[in-house]
Amino acid sequence: MSNLEFKATAFSPAHITGFFQIFDQPENPLFKGSRGAGVSLTKGVKTTVLAGKSTKKLVEIKINGKTTETAEVSKRVVGAFLSLAGTNCRLLVEHEVEVPIGCGLGSSGAGALSLALALNKLLGLELSKFEAAQVAHVAEAKCRTGLGTVIAETFGGMEIRASPGAPGIGEVKPVAVDGNYVVACLPFGPLSTRKALTDPKLHQVINRHGGKLVDELVRKPHVREFLRLSRDFAESTSLITDRMRKVLTDADDEGFVCSMAIFGETVFSLVRQDEVRKLLRIFRKHKQSHHGIIKSEIDFKGARVLK
Repeated sequence: MSNLEFKATAFSPAHITGFFQIFDQPENPLFKGSRGAGVSLTKGVKTTVLAGKSTKKLVEIKINGKTTETAEVSKRVVGAFLSLAGTNCRLLVEHEVEVPIGCGLGSSGAGALSLALALNKLLGLELSKFEAAQVAHVAEAKCRTGLGTVIAETFGGMEIRASPGAPGIGEVKPVAVDGNYVVACLPFGPLSTRKALTDPKLHQVINRHGGKLVDELVRKPHVREFLRLSRDFAESTSLITDRMRKVLTDADDEGFVCSMAIFGETVFSLVRQDEVRKLLRIFRKHKQSHHGIIKSEIDFKGARVLK
């Protein structure tokens, strides 16, 4: 699209969920969500929206420079904001995604959230941060691509989602973690969040184990406890693949507690800066995919509009 006159940019951190409990019974998607725990990354999704005047709604969405017709969540967010603004316009949405898509790193939620914040700014709606984030949460819930990612990425840091719901409704408790910790990930490939959220047997397993683990972390909110409980959860779901198992075994032998990013075929851990090289050596030994190894600091700011 050419001759686009207005521009806004926002960023959302990526996010890893270690364990969770599903709450998808409410009819109102604002009250759907999850209890769980996870950590936000300084790597994430930066979304730029450019707009021009038009009597028709003309929307183009790009992901890392390539036009896509399948960005269902982004389309829902755009539609919701244009409806709130009561206007039509030409929009070009550009998502710059710094993490592998579909690998349990919260890229869908980060794309929706950064887009919501950018559109709120661009269209002059003056919604609060939570109100704008609620639009992204609803889009994720309706598309069944996530339940608790948006609220986690709104706050940043390491969090416990103590009660379910969209930002401004669900309760988030921060877990104290200092800046010496970094997140290390070895992605192998995607797992379908939608398939996992709609599988009745897996749903039952998640809710049987997830709620207890959230309660345990609330009682003892610490990084190593988060990692231990995340591993317990991953083992209970039977989602650990053979190649993930090999990494976990080697990491166990070296004294590192690793788990899987929910939902993705990705091994992750949080380690101190002076230990990360040793863990990355283990990851390099097992690297198979084109995704590469991810090392990221923790994002403590949460999603935000960029100047």
